[in-house]
Amino acid sequence: MKIHEIKQFDHIVIGSGLAGLTCAYHLAKSGRSVAVFTKREIDECNSRFAQGGVACVTDKLDSFDEHVADTLTAGAGMCDEKAVRAIVEAGPEAINEIISLGAKFTTRAELGHKDDPDSFDLGREGGHHKRRILHAGDITGAELERVMVKTIREKNNVTVFENHIAIDLVVSKRLGLPGSNRCFGCYVLNSENGEIFTALAATTTIACGGAGKVYLYTSNPDVACGSGVAMAYRAGAKIANMEFIQFHPTILYHPEIRSFLISEALRGEGAVLKCREKRNAEPVEFMQKYHPMQSLAPRDVVARAIDSEMKRTGEECVYLDIRHHSEETLKRRFPNIFAQCLEAGINMAKDLIPVVPAAHFVCGGIKTEVNGATSILGLYAAGESACTGLHGANRLASNSLLEAMVIPRAMAEDIESRFDSLNAIHPDIRKAMNWTTGNATNSDEQILIAHNWDEIRRFMWDYVGIYRTSKRLERAKNRIKLIRKEIEKYYWDFIVTPDLVELRNIATVAELIIDSSLKRKESRGLHYNADYPFLDPELECVDTIIQRDVRSL
Repeated sequence: MKIHEIKQFDHIVIGSGLAGLTCAYHLAKSGRSVAVFTKREIDECNSRFAQGGVACVTDKLDSFDEHVADTLTAGAGMCDEKAVRAIVEAGPEAINEIISLGAKFTTRAELGHKDDPDSFDLGREGGHHKRRILHAGDITGAELERVMVKTIREKNNVTVFENHIAIDLVVSKRLGLPGSNRCFGCYVLNSENGEIFTALAATTTIACGGAGKVYLYTSNPDVACGSGVAMAYRAGAKIANMEFIQFHPTILYHPEIRSFLISEALRGEGAVLKCREKRNAEPVEFMQKYHPMQSLAPRDVVARAIDSEMKRTGEECVYLDIRHHSEETLKRRFPNIFAQCLEAGINMAKDLIPVVPAAHFVCGGIKTEVNGATSILGLYAAGESACTGLHGANRLASNSLLEAMVIPRAMAEDIESRFDSLNAIHPDIRKAMNWTTGNATNSDEQILIAHNWDEIRRFMWDYVGIYRTSKRLERAKNRIKLIRKEIEKYYWDFIVTPDLVELRNIATVAELIIDSSLKRKESRGLHYNADYPFLDPELECVDTIIQRDVRSL
């Protein structure tokens, strides 16, 4: 049995997307030590792939009230209005701050507009009634991530641990300590040498991003395994509204190019959705049958409409038509998307773009206050791992980057005001925190990991996807119970590897999604159950909360 070392910091941040790095930036302002753990390279995250932009009120013809109203409408009666307003109103300050750090948003002059050339070129996306999306071409997430990576690299009191995977949180209940549950840090696996150590800190912030890899088809990168939500659940934190999984309506449909997102901003610039009624027939518009905003309807409506049309016609995809714009205009406004489509043999100015829906964003997550505080003392969450109440039952386009920039400031202020009490750790706690290998041995059956991974993703797509039924959900529940038992036995019997950590997290998150979906006996926002096809007014603003019994920790 091997006992591993303990490393100590003032603050720990798990995740290096926009939310995680912004958290580290604000926490570092105090001068205290901050550790950032990220499972791959620092910029391998969902944030880097965000094409659309940041929804924020910057135009005099727009208002906070209108942005709030659009968010609440998209959220289908599940948003926390106070949280929505707080985040929306804090947006301009967050934008100004990241601009001061070096972020460049596209101006009207850059797109050839002569009127008001120095102002930002504001885009419009589904669910928004005004142009309020600031963007950096069509690689906004990559631009913001670039700025924050550079900023964090320049901070002497921030240590970034790349290729380090957080395995589990260190919490008092798991250690058998009396009193309220409290987080002291996490256990971390160094992927490069296989060593595990305990990281100890006054506060731990989860900013691990989404969980798209729980599904067979997703716009997310491979790192999006829902690890933050899974770890928090195992530690006893409250998890909210995991039934609300957003499927992005328009992922490029191509046999050789996977997970490439065709931004909603195309529809904001007039692209319309079309479907073939018959094989080889000219595609025709169909969104007028589903929503007054047609192709600019909220994402949940559009994704279900596309799914319905594909099933009705038997077609493998639908199409986006933006051929009314010139090639020059499209290259200038959507340079990355234009280039990627061209690589696939599609000229956006001349050809229809084949698209299908795919898992994209988790609107639920670790239940937090608007300052990121969770139900466990010393544990915070931000970004897609968190459920602040902003997104409700359906995220309004481009609100996620806004949230990732706003919450960390409020979180750091709350932590700083309580740091002395959060930093008071009983000296005997260090003995209880050691990670030990026990009797675990190296596995010679890695195929079990690959098989379970594939099975989970397939039945989640088939049974817990855009269109659900109670029978399908029950089937999924039966399968995940058996698979999780297999994984837990494997986890305790064999040496921990990165693949095993991610599989364990995917299985945990899958079961949370299934259980949450079974609990909500209505159809609302992103959750559609054909056995309960109508809204239940009694369930408006009623969160689906799942919390592991602390007695079982």
